[in-house]
Parts: sequence; structure tokens; C-alpha cells
Amino acid sequence: MKKYAVGNSSSSKKTMNSSRDRKTDPFYKPPASVQKTSAEIINEARNSLRTLRTQRPFTPREDQRKLFGPLSQRTPDSRPPSAFSLHASNFDSSDSRPVSGTRLSPLPHKPKLPLSSVTDDDIIQTIPQPPSHSPVQKPSITRARLFRATSQGNLLTDSEIPQVEAKISENKRLSTDCTSEEGSTSLSTNIPSIQLLQNLNVTPDHHRSPEIPSLYHTRKKRGDIGSMSRSLQCTTKSEDTERNYNAEAEPLSNETETEWETDYWNDNISAILKDLEAAEQDKNVEDLCSLCVKLQKTLEDGNMLGKQCKWRSIILKTMYKLIDIGSDRLCLNLAKLILALKVSGKNLLNICKLIFKISRSENNDRLFQNDDLLGVLLEVLQNEDVQANSEAFLYCLGTIKFLSGNTALRSELLRKRTVEILLELMKQIIHFNSSPEMVSDMSHLVVQLTATLRNLADLSQSRLKFLACNALLDLCILMEIYINDKDICTNVSRILSKLSTYNDCCTALADCSKFYSVSLAVLNKHPKKQDLVVRIAFTLSNLTAKTSTAREDFYKVKGSITTLVRLVHFYCELDVKIQPTKSIQKENPKKQKKPSEVEDILIKLVNLLANLSVHPNVGKYLAADQDCISHLIQILEYKSIDECEELVINTVAALSNLSCYENDSSAITRRRLEISKLMFKLLLSNNMEGILEAARVFANLSHYQDVRDFLVDNRVYKFLVTLLDSRHQNVCYFACGVLTNLTSERIGRILLKEEGTITRLVECLRDFGPSDWQLATVVCKALWNFNEDVNEAETVIGNEETNTLLDLLASFLDEQITEHCCWNVDLLEYQRTYWEVEFKPVAIKLLDKIHHHHSYLEPLPEPF
Repeated sequence: MKKYAVGNSSSSKKTMNSSRDRKTDPFYKPPASVQKTSAEIINEARNSLRTLRTQRPFTPREDQRKLFGPLSQRTPDSRPPSAFSLHASNFDSSDSRPVSGTRLSPLPHKPKLPLSSVTDDDIIQTIPQPPSHSPVQKPSITRARLFRATSQGNLLTDSEIPQVEAKISENKRLSTDCTSEEGSTSLSTNIPSIQLLQNLNVTPDHHRSPEIPSLYHTRKKRGDIGSMSRSLQCTTKSEDTERNYNAEAEPLSNETETEWETDYWNDNISAILKDLEAAEQDKNVEDLCSLCVKLQKTLEDGNMLGKQCKWRSIILKTMYKLIDIGSDRLCLNLAKLILALKVSGKNLLNICKLIFKISRSENNDRLFQNDDLLGVLLEVLQNEDVQANSEAFLYCLGTIKFLSGNTALRSELLRKRTVEILLELMKQIIHFNSSPEMVSDMSHLVVQLTATLRNLADLSQSRLKFLACNALLDLCILMEIYINDKDICTNVSRILSKLSTYNDCCTALADCSKFYSVSLAVLNKHPKKQDLVVRIAFTLSNLTAKTSTAREDFYKVKGSITTLVRLVHFYCELDVKIQPTKSIQKENPKKQKKPSEVEDILIKLVNLLANLSVHPNVGKYLAADQDCISHLIQILEYKSIDECEELVINTVAALSNLSCYENDSSAITRRRLEISKLMFKLLLSNNMEGILEAARVFANLSHYQDVRDFLVDNRVYKFLVTLLDSRHQNVCYFACGVLTNLTSERIGRILLKEEGTITRLVECLRDFGPSDWQLATVVCKALWNFNEDVNEAETVIGNEETNTLLDLLASFLDEQITEHCCWNVDLLEYQRTYWEVEFKPVAIKLLDKIHHHHSYLEPLPEPF
């Protein structure tokens, strides 16, 4: 006699006989006209094959803000520093000089000239000295003067230098000193270089090397602003300083300023610079911050921000000096203004470092909230060249990463289109990474970029931006490019794991076939990187819980199942090794609520196995995999449900799914008694979820005679009968499935009647029938089996139970009553279909058999 199994019935069908002959036919022989394929039966199974969801892996919050967290695989020597000191001297004043529009050709000889010298003696002191081993001699005073003279854009050849030196020596003997009003002496007798060159009949070379800074501009930046025709005049120090902000000062550019620009500078900006200088002396931070804001607003109103401002060098030099005051609030105001002036190179790097240094303290987050510095930083990422400024981008992204950890600032970043900007930058990096060298150069920067996206992915609103930018595919490509970088792979896996919790992102990622091959490649590359493995397994589990296509695509990747089973084996062994260290937790298991890292990995991996097994082809393959089944059994042997509830329940659920695939090659079929012992152990626990999963497995395995003998010999049926009193419909459903198989034999019917099973079955039908026709159908099948013996049927079901059962079946079969009482319940649409196709035929046959066995009952009405 065939037995009833949850989600799986006999594939052999026979034609129903006449009404009299079918009285002894088993309930599970439907007419041949409704014969179903195995796939249809499996798909219709009630939670027999089911997918599992699990909690997202926990990411610990870093105590300190650093470029690379404590779990980073980068050594301190191989990564950029997170801590450093910055002063005004770190900024390069050469960046302040306006850019010339002339393209200059390089010179064979490139002397290094000082940028801040004024007098000849000062020039001699500041010229860089050659190394001690170098044969180059120290420059003479004459040659130093020559360098100064030729800095006007007219360089001499080596053959012309002696003539110029001789002329300068002659002119020096004729020079006179000029004394200032304060009595100080100023060297002012140098003959202008242009006149000197004309006297020597030397043709000027207008192609000056960009490596030689113009002393003409240097003198103006030091305060000697004016035409070269006034070079012989004597000036005092006070007059020299005042010219920086004098209305008659010339702009530091080869371009000619307009009258409006000069007036605007003199009327508005120069006064602010004077006020800044005064406030600097008093170190009044409040006044300095206000003046910086005022200065930027004034420059913006005059359209003088950016590199085209003719007095840009004066402003920048003033800003750089204020950095040494050391106020974080002031430095952020300065940084905003300096970035608005579009500095580049070393200065851009240092200003990004300065902002990064300030952002390392969470107490400074409020400073970023009160100012629009976030927008300025994002402009840097949008407008500057990432290849030329990779280190500046590194610290800029590091700052945004820190700030994105703040909930309020994270929302602000999202409003400023940070996700779109970062994803566009990521696309550029993917495009640049055509060589291994470029991959290595960009890796530190990519760590910060992906870590920032990871934080932004926490906001549910960000998922639409990721989808709109087709970011899921790009993230897979990025992980493939940087597959050897554990930090980048971990960050990308965190982004994808967060996004996979949303249905739309999960569906989009499931359709991205590249993810399966890349994720498996990463798992094979870094199998011991626990925080990486757990997130990839979690993401794959979410995908395979959604669609059958995802299960099939994963299965088709070469070596996918082998990789998965190997990981389960590795972490099982690792968990067994660390078991002795959990002795304290075992003594008081109620305190252990959160799984360990290794247990969490096993939970995700087993979860993935359970979801994959829903696909028929994958399920048959896994059920036949001896190693896979061995590892699942091993987990149940050494791990109790009190130690790690989720792991044990997921493992039993995986075995339940796999037990539906009954064939000779199934490892579960061969080891069914071993599994039955483990399920019995779980039935004795106080965990209702564990009991439900155990009943689910028994419902499938009780097909076999030796399993039914085990249930009888070990009195397991007693526990199953008590489950009929449960308020959980699923528990009652699977308990009824096991009892139905037990009632297929006479000894089973006798034992179950002694436990009051019939009364409990009738109560289940009364309580759950109107809302669960699948459960009602299983109850009717069990009661049918109790009426299998014609001679004993009247004694098996008492009169009271019979009358109650007849009333219930009559009401359930009356469509008008059912329509009024049952369909108003919030049921799935398939329940109505199930009532028509499954419950109604079984209930009619059961009524027919009851009337046949109980002679005192009136014959059934004609419609029956």
C-alpha cells in the first residue's frame, strides 16, 4: 500500500472503479484524467519545498575614523597615512601664480630659482645647494644676479653668460645705495635686465621654461608691485607691504585688468584682506571666519572665483597663512574658499588632506552640516582629473566616507547626487584600468569609493539610483578587476548584500549573469575571508530565494556546487575546532542570542543550499551528493538547537527539501534512519520551529517501512499526536501527514486510536478546515485510512465522532454555506481551487465510506 507524503504522491495512477467497488480504494488514487507530473506535484507542495530568508550579516561600527579599518588587509607600510600634520609651509606658493597662455619649450639647463627672494644677498642664500658628492660648484653672486636678470623671460646661452657677468661687475662698481626714511638700506641699483641685454646685443628668448618661476612675479608677490621702470626707486618696508592691497596695485597676470575689475578690487576686496591681516594678529577666530565668508561672497559677486582671478595669488597666500592658527572651523572656511579658487597639484592634495584631518573627529560633523563644503568636495570629484589627482581624490573620498556614516549628512549627500557622482567616477576607473599598473595605482582610492557607496546603500532611497545607473553590473566588473584586493571585494559584497534585500534590486541582480561567475571566482580566491564569504553567500541566498532562473544560472556555472560544498566542509571543520572555547556559553545557552562569525557563515551557506534545492535539477543533484548530505548531518550531530537555533533549523529545512527527491541515488534515502534519529532528538526540544521542521522531514521519510517502524518502536507517534493540539496550522498539517502514513497499516491504526487521534483529527477539521483546505484534505485522508478495515470501522470511529464528522463534511460540501462562511476569509486564490479539485472529491468519498460502514445511517442523498 502506498503512503502519503507531503508534497509528493504516487506517480502511478489507476482508474477509479464504480461507487460500490471504490469503497475500499485508498484515497490517494485519483482518476487517470487528473494525473499530474512529478514536477507539478512538487510545485504544488505546501511548504514542502520552500525557500529561506535570513538576517543580513552584522557589520561592526569602527571605533576610529581611518582610511582603512582594523579589518583591512593592507599593512601600515603599504597604505597612505590617516594621520599627519599640515601647516602653511606645506602649501606651494607657485600654484598661486596665474597660468600663462603660452606653451613653453623646455631648456637643456634648468636652474632652480628661489620664489621668495628680493635682494641679491637673499638670492644667494636661498638657491638650492647641490649634494656634497656633486661636482657642481656653488653659484657665484654674479651668476645669481644673472639668474635674477634673466627671469624676466630672457635666458642666455652658456656662451653669452661671461659677457653678462662682466657687464654686471662693471655696473656694480658704479652703483649707489639709497637709504629709506627709516634709515634702512635697500639694494636698488640693479640695471633692468632688458636694458642689460640690449647693451650686450643679446636677443631675448621668449620661450622661457615653465620650471623657472618668474622673479618678476616673485617680487610682486613679495610686495614690490609696479612696473620695472621703478626698480631703481627706494621704498620702505611699510610702503612695500601696503602695496599688496593698494588701489594702484597691478594684478598678478599678464592680462590687463579692466577699470571695473580694478575698482571692484580696491573698493571691496582689498579692505577685507586688510581686515583679515588685522584679525590674524589678534587670532580672533570668529572674526576670521566671518571675513572668510564675506570674502568668498564678494569674490563670487565680482565673478573672481576660479583660476582667472588676476589677484588670485594674493588671496591664496593670505589664506595659507591663516591655516597655522589651528582652528578647525576656520580651516574649513579657508578650505572652501581655496577650493573655490581652483587650486591644483600639491595644493589641491594638501587642502584635501586638511579637510580629511578635520573630518576624522565626529565632533566636527556639525561643522560640515552648517556649511556647504560637501558640495565643494563633490565638485572636486566631478571637475578634476582622477588620474592626475588620485591622491587628492583618495583623501576627498575618505572625508565623504566618514561623513556618510552620519545619518543626517548621509541624507544630505544623497540629495546632492553623491551616488550618481561616485558611480560615474567608478565607471571612469573601470575604463582606466586597462593595465595591472593602473589597477594597483587606483586601488587605495577604490577602497574609499566603495566604502562610501556601502554607507549610502543603507538608505532605501539610494537603490533607485543604483538601478538607474546600471550600477549592479559595474560593481560586478569592478570586483572582477580587483579580485585580488580583499578590501575592495569585501566593500562591493557589502553593497550588493544590502541592495539584495530589496525586491527590485534582487530581481535586477538575479538577471545579471556575470554576478554568479564573479562571486564564485571571489569565493575560490578568498575562501578564508569570513566577512567576504558570508556576504556573498547571503546575496546569493537572496537571489535564489526569488526566482528559479537564479537557481539554474548559479548551478550552470562550472564548479558552483563543488565550491559551495567545499566551503560548508571548511567552515564545519572550523566550527568544530572552536567548539571547546564555547564551554561558558554552553553552561548558559540562553544568553547566546547572536551566532558567532563562523556559525553565521554556515547559516548563509546552508540557506543557499536549501534555496537551490527547490529547483528540480539542482535538488536531485544535491540529494545525490554524498558530501553535501554528510555535512548537513554533521551539523545536526555536533550542534544543538539551543546553541545556534537558526543554523539547526536551516539545516533541517535543507534536508526536508532534499528528502522530496526520492530515488535510488539519493543519499538521504540511504541514510534515512540516521536522519530520523536526529529528527526525533529535535522533536524532544522545546523549540516549536525545530519541531515543525522535524515533522516536515518525517512526513517525507515515513514513506519507508523502516522509518515507520522507527516511529512506532520509539513511540515517536505519541509526540506527533500531541502536535494536533497545536495552534499552528503548519505543525498540524505535517503531523497529519505523518499520521496518515502510519494509519496505512493496521498496527498503526490501533496505536493511534488508543492515543485519541480520531477525536483530535475531527477537532482539527473543525478548527482549521474553513481557512485551510489543504489541511482539511489531509485530515480527511487520515480518517479515510481509519475506515480501511470494513469489519472494524464501526468500532474505530465512535458514534459521537461520526455524527460530528458528518455535520462538518455536509457543511463544508454545501457551496452556499461555504461561500458564506469561508470565502470571506482572507485566503489565497488557490484555496478555492484546492477546495474544488482536492478537498471535495476526498470528502465525498469519505462520506460514502462512513455511510457504508455505519448501517444506522441513512443513505446519502442522490447528489452524493
